[in-house]
Amino acid sequence: MKKIIAHGLKISVIKDKEEEYISLTDMAKFKDREATGIVIANWLSTKYTIQFMGAWEQMHNPSFNVMEFNCGWR
Repeated sequence: MKKIIAHGLKISVIKDKEEEYISLTDMAKFKDREATGIVIANWLSTKYTIQFMGAWEQMHNPSFNVMEFNCGWR
C-alpha cells in the first residue's frame, strides 16, 4: 500500500489488480479526525453524491441495474 500526502495528511492508496483506490476514511480525517464516520455519512447523504455513484456504476459495472437504482433512492 502506498500513501499520498494532501494538505499534510497521509492518504492510503490501495492497488487491486489494475485499479487504485484511495481511502475515504483517511480523507475524512482532514475534516474531523475524531468523527470520520459522521463526515462520511454526511457526504453519502447528499443527492449529488448518490447521483455521482450511480453514474460511476453505469460506467464501470456492466451488471448495474439502473432501474433498481433509480427507484431505490428517490
